[in-house]
Amino acid sequence: MVFFRSVAALSKLRSRLAHQSTSLGSIRWLQVQSTSDLDLHAQLKDMIPEQQECLKKLKAEHGKVQLGNITVDMVISGMRGMTGLLWETSLLDPDEGIRFRGLSIPECQKLLPAASPGGEPLPEGLLWLLLTGKVPNKEQVDGLSAELQSRAKVPEHVFRAIDALPVTAHPMTQFASGVMALQVESEFQKAYEKGMPKTKFWEPTYEDSMNLIARLPTVASYVYRRIYKDVQIIPADSSLDYAANFSHMLGFDDPKMLELMRLYVTIHSDHEGGNVSAHTAHLVGSALSDPYLSFAAALNGLAGPLHGLANQEVLLWIESLVKECGEDITTDQLKDYVWKTLKSGKVVPGYGHGVLRKTDPRYTCQREFALKHLPDDPFFKLVSKLYEVVPPILTELGKVKNPWPNVDAHSGVLLKHFGLSEARYFTVLFGVSRSIGIGSQLIWDRALGLPLERPKSVTMDSLRTYCTKAA
Repeated sequence: MVFFRSVAALSKLRSRLAHQSTSLGSIRWLQVQSTSDLDLHAQLKDMIPEQQECLKKLKAEHGKVQLGNITVDMVISGMRGMTGLLWETSLLDPDEGIRFRGLSIPECQKLLPAASPGGEPLPEGLLWLLLTGKVPNKEQVDGLSAELQSRAKVPEHVFRAIDALPVTAHPMTQFASGVMALQVESEFQKAYEKGMPKTKFWEPTYEDSMNLIARLPTVASYVYRRIYKDVQIIPADSSLDYAANFSHMLGFDDPKMLELMRLYVTIHSDHEGGNVSAHTAHLVGSALSDPYLSFAAALNGLAGPLHGLANQEVLLWIESLVKECGEDITTDQLKDYVWKTLKSGKVVPGYGHGVLRKTDPRYTCQREFALKHLPDDPFFKLVSKLYEVVPPILTELGKVKNPWPNVDAHSGVLLKHFGLSEARYFTVLFGVSRSIGIGSQLIWDRALGLPLERPKSVTMDSLRTYCTKAA
């Protein structure tokens, strides 16, 4: 379900984009249609009562409509393909890829405000879009950027909590520990303990989510500088936008790297609700755990090699490939190495996806960035060769539903090009980005009063009995 008040505008937008190229004039037209109100909280306060009524009406009128049939395969295969979650901020189509509030990644790149003309979209603009369903103008995005900066101060106890861990601890372990240390600041926990009506739960959730999003770059950059740069901390630069400041605190100020970070944070922010990190946050949040607890749980899911850790595995695999075969690897050598990986019982990291059945649009936009900014990078050329070699091999294998590259297949080589080559840290970048989608949805979970998640589980014996009777 999307916001009903936004459906008409988004349908017109898709129609315009489908039948004519998007000119600068049409972009300006769309921005003029956006409200001039700079207060994001005030906009949500106006929208939420209407959406609460929409959900009640939807349930009352269509609550018994069946969305599909559940099979035994779905039950024993990780609930793959089941429709079972309400997730407002994005929708993943197997063929089209991700849409943020109805907008594809190319449409977001054209319509969301950028730091400079023709540049990559600012993540603050996507945050506004995810929360309101409306494309913001530059003034609104600049105001939101300033608001996030005003919320960004991290208490000293958070750094002390991270410092209590061995410096050799995985970056995701240190990052998640920092998020848990932030939890003592939770406005939702304080408000809930004092008592408040359920219809108001979204307001302290908004405060927690915005504070969390604002503070994560500082926590994440501290983890990076602690592990890899002898705790030589770089202060924030309040003149920079969210992603650029994050890159700056990490220690990377190349203008192209700032653009890459804007693109990276934007495209990794949300991927509907069924993936491990998003679903975990939704599940934990459904128990009325505050956004810090919910997001920390999501990070622990993101740290798994079948989810966010895959971006680390891709670069490590490519580096092992280069170490064994050299940078000037031939197509035949590349095919042999891919087969060697598969025959050893491993997967080719960065290929395949649980939902997508085509090349991930997030891979495509990163490839376009590389063609524009680093076309001669040897690792980018190798990634391009893999794009030609791996899908036919996986198709020949006959066991892979989607042989095409996903988002993780490309991000590592871009980061490595600009000097961020520590692969073990990549998932932390993913985590900072994913907070935008998870935080936005948690606010709407509370605004819509979504209930405790409690699916039914079954045993193998009960499945056998049921199937025998059904037969």
